[in-house]
Amino acid sequence: MIDLELTDKKHDEARQGEALVVDAPVVRNGRKLYIESYGCQMNFADSEIVASILLDQGFETTGDYKEADVVFINTCSIRENAEQRVRNRLSQFGAEKRKNPKLIVGVLGCMAERLKSKFLEEEKLVDVVVGPDAYRELPQLLNEVESGQKAINVLLSREETYADINPVRLNGNGITAFISIMRGCDNMCSFCVVPFTRGRERSRDPHSILAEAQDLFDKGYKEITLLGQNVDSYKWKGTNAEENNEDLEIEVNFAQLLEKVALISPELRIRFSTSHPKDITDEVLYTIAKYDNICNYIHLPVQSGSTRVLELMNRTYTREWYINRVDAIRRIIPDCAISSDIIAGFCTETEEEHQETLSIMDYVGYDFAFTFSYSERPGTLAARKLEDDIPEEVKKRRLAEILAKQQETSLFRLQQFVGKTVRILVEGTSKKSDKDFCGRNDQNAMVVFPATEGVKAGQYVNVHIDRCTSATLLGTVVN
Repeated sequence: MIDLELTDKKHDEARQGEALVVDAPVVRNGRKLYIESYGCQMNFADSEIVASILLDQGFETTGDYKEADVVFINTCSIRENAEQRVRNRLSQFGAEKRKNPKLIVGVLGCMAERLKSKFLEEEKLVDVVVGPDAYRELPQLLNEVESGQKAINVLLSREETYADINPVRLNGNGITAFISIMRGCDNMCSFCVVPFTRGRERSRDPHSILAEAQDLFDKGYKEITLLGQNVDSYKWKGTNAEENNEDLEIEVNFAQLLEKVALISPELRIRFSTSHPKDITDEVLYTIAKYDNICNYIHLPVQSGSTRVLELMNRTYTREWYINRVDAIRRIIPDCAISSDIIAGFCTETEEEHQETLSIMDYVGYDFAFTFSYSERPGTLAARKLEDDIPEEVKKRRLAEILAKQQETSLFRLQQFVGKTVRILVEGTSKKSDKDFCGRNDQNAMVVFPATEGVKAGQYVNVHIDRCTSATLLGTVVN
C-alpha cells in the first residue's frame, strides 16, 4: 500500500538525535562508542569523521547509549529548540553515568565553544568538550578524562579540513553519501552563530575531494552531496599534483570542482548544499545545465523578501539581486527546483515587510522551504545590536502564513509532475511500508511507488507519476 501521509520537509527533522552505527573493523579493544547528532548535514558529516578517528583507535559503535563506554552528542547552536533537546539528552546521559561512573560523556560541535564553561564546571553535565576543529585530539582528550581530569579543546583553526580522513558512513545505505568540501563561513549574517562556532572559511584540497568521490563510486554509491556553509565561495589554490608538475599553480572554483566531480561517471548523481545568493554565478548554473548527472535542484536561502530586513540581517544582497539570480536559474536551467530558508519575525520586521516575503515566495514559487520564526542566538551581531521586538504571537502568525503559502506552492509544483515519467534513484523501502520503494527525482522530490520485481535499492528506474500529496509523488515503475 502506498502511504499518503505528508513528508516533513524541515531540515532533517527525522534525523535529529540519530545514533551513528557502522560496521566494526577487525581489530577491537572492547570499547563501545555512541554518537548522537543534531543540526545540519555538516554536523552529521562531522560525526562520520569522529567515528573514523575513534574506530582507528579500536572502538566499535553501538546504537544503545546504555551499553557504551563513551557517549558523544554532536550539537547545533542554530536554533533554540536544538539546544533544549541537547540539554534534555545530557540529563538522560547523566542519569546513566550515575549508574556507571566510568561512562565518559562528551559534547562535540557547534555548541561546544559557547557553552563549554556551563557544561563542564557550572552544570557538570559532561567530561569532555570538543569543538569542530579539534576532533583529531579526541584520543588524547579521552586519555585525560580517564586520568581523572576534565578535557576541553574548542580552538578554531584556519587550516583544518580533515582532508586526509576517510569518513565512515553514518548509518549508510550504501547509495547516497555526503562529502564536505569546505569548513567555516566568512559571511557574518547578523542572526547566525556559524562563523563563531565553526571559524573562518577554508576550502578543502580538490584532489582529496575527487579521490573520496571516486572511492564512494567504486564502492557502489550512486549519489553524493557536496557540503559547505556556502559552496559557491569554494576556492582552492595550489599545485596540480594530478599532472605531477609541482611548479604549476592552479586555482579551482566551485563550478570547476562541480564539473570535475561530475566527470567521474555519468552514473554518479551530484547534489550540493548550500548556495548563497550573493555568490552563485552563471558559470555554476551553466555547469549544472551541461551535465545530466548534476541534479537540477538549488537550495537558495532568501531569509526575507525585504531589502531593509536583508540589510539588517547583513545578507549583502537586495531583493532585486535575489530575483536576478532566480531569473538566471529559470533561464539557464528551466526545470530546476529551488528551495529556500525563510525567517519570520526578524527584528523590527513590519507587516509590510512580511508581505514582501510572501510576495517573493509567490514570485519564485519554491518547491519547498525550511521556515522558522526568529530566535535570538547569544553572541550574534543581532543579539548585540538589535532588539528582538516582534511579539511571539505575531511571529507565530506570520510563520503560519508562510507555511500555508508554501504548502500550497509545494502542492502546485508537485502537480506538474503528475502524468509524466521521471527517473529516480531507488534509495530503499519507504519508511511507512516495506511494500513500497522510495527515491528522489532530479528535482529532489520524494517519489514513492509499489515494490516491483527486479527493482532494488541503488538502481535508476523510470516511474510514471499517478498522483501526489503536497510533499510526495506517487507512481508506478515503467519500462
